Amino acid sequence: MKFGTLELNPAENPAVLDTATWDPVAAWRTLQRIPYDWRTVRKAILEGRDFPSNHQCWLYRGSAATVERDVFLLAGLSDGQQVFLQIGPGHDRHLLGEPLGAVQIKADEQLVAYSTHAKEIARFCRRIHPAKGPRALGTIPRLGIGTRMTTAVWPGIFKAMNRRGFAANAIQNSVRELNLLDNLRVGLPPEKNYACGFGTIESGYTGSTYEGLWVAGVLAALQYELPLCYGADADHIQVKRGPEGMARAKRLISAARYYSFFTLDMADVLDYGALMDTSTSHAEECLTRHIPEQRERLGVLEYHGKTFRCGGKSYSLDRVAIGKFVGKYWNALASLTELSDYIKTLKGADGFDLELTIDEHPPEISAFACLTSDEEILFLLREMRRREIVLTHIAPNFGVEKGVDYRCPDGLEGLEARIRPQFAIAKEFGVMLDFHSGDDLTAAPRRVIQRATQGWHHFKVSPMLQLIFAEVLQEFYPALFKRWWQDAYEYAEAEALQGSAFARQCLEEHRSRKNPRPSRADAVFHHYSFAFPGRRNARGQFLHRHEFYRLAPAFYHACQERICDYLCRLAEDLFNS
Repeated sequence: MKFGTLELNPAENPAVLDTATWDPVAAWRTLQRIPYDWRTVRKAILEGRDFPSNHQCWLYRGSAATVERDVFLLAGLSDGQQVFLQIGPGHDRHLLGEPLGAVQIKADEQLVAYSTHAKEIARFCRRIHPAKGPRALGTIPRLGIGTRMTTAVWPGIFKAMNRRGFAANAIQNSVRELNLLDNLRVGLPPEKNYACGFGTIESGYTGSTYEGLWVAGVLAALQYELPLCYGADADHIQVKRGPEGMARAKRLISAARYYSFFTLDMADVLDYGALMDTSTSHAEECLTRHIPEQRERLGVLEYHGKTFRCGGKSYSLDRVAIGKFVGKYWNALASLTELSDYIKTLKGADGFDLELTIDEHPPEISAFACLTSDEEILFLLREMRRREIVLTHIAPNFGVEKGVDYRCPDGLEGLEARIRPQFAIAKEFGVMLDFHSGDDLTAAPRRVIQRATQGWHHFKVSPMLQLIFAEVLQEFYPALFKRWWQDAYEYAEAEALQGSAFARQCLEEHRSRKNPRPSRADAVFHHYSFAFPGRRNARGQFLHRHEFYRLAPAFYHACQERICDYLCRLAEDLFNS
């Protein structure tokens, strides 16, 4: 099918469109032909019993809910489409919007069908079954789980959540991983972006869109039979410098309007040099440049100059320290204020979680050269309170790097010593620490995080589930995996030719092995495999993505079991869950 200039089979390309009812006429026609006794289905749901199945239509028990005398549930059709059904007297036939169609099944009963566009799904979660929708969880400890492989990984995620009893942002990808649906529809090429510690990349490499990931993720949760406590994180929404950067951030947030969690990445608008210049004159210049009005400047100095006691420690920020922090963060705080207000206009009465992330850094500054101090956390959280911004999460730079285990020179003792006071400060303000890029951390640093926070934190992973997918793929479909691995190898070679020392290092590591056969454990694959699944041709069409979503059920089952085991180990280390 064509969607603008984009050609795809939506059943084999989930998480792209903002609907799972891409052919509403065909969906309603199919429903009318299905020989279901809809009255029996309604009676079974009202009485809490199982209801009959049909090979032409899958009715998902986990989605079933009642409103007065009507029952509502999600149904999957044989062509891959999904629709909402309403069975009963149908006094309010527009509770989910304009129906696809309605048919009388008895004098006082009718079957009404609705599409599963994002707007209808949001209404279903708000009005019909709020317990199964993504929601703002505040400061509930949780995992943030990157979902690059979408429908192939959600069952394993949900199983782990129920097995270990943890909450999660079970719908999560970042600005680098997602496309805007409008851009795909008109065939725009991928946008260039900077990945911390890696370099320039093409965004949207999962193939998913902000809109489509939310739709597919919520529908997957509705299909799951057991209760879920989950959110949806529009991760690392970057705020770039200048009016164009703010406008772009707002476009991304608008596309993610139904998400429950917004992670705002301010790395590009932070002035790292402000903390490196220790002179009094520089601090004064920062104060007067960013806060030119004297009365406001004196108010800021008085507000932040008060002594703060927490966790057995006493903090006093002097004029120089405040000036340096103003220099580094004032532009970012202005952007955060504007975007927080913008999110409120989109969300209306719906709550949302808001995170400020300062864990990333520009290429010219190493992770260990800009570790976040206790005083920075105090300044930021005080300023949030002064501006009346309701922040739920903050992600400092603790020295965690993408792609490697913890290797900061002061070791795990230093890590724990940094986390403890910042955890105490954040908790005093009702804010939770968030730890990003945790995929490659081993059990030892994970347990440090658990000890230092008593398990009260948010911990994010992203590429690991895709790497587990690849590991299982190699066992079941070695030819497809080899093509994927070869693409990663060629990507690394191209980067090496462009002067990337890191790419050369990955290639040399592979070539130096005694038996250099393709493996998902290769550094080459670990770091350069991300681009293949969502790669597009010059016309903007996906090249390989559909191949990952038409594999055998046994493969998906094995993949989901391995994902479940991995997430359960994380939960045990991080939360004692």
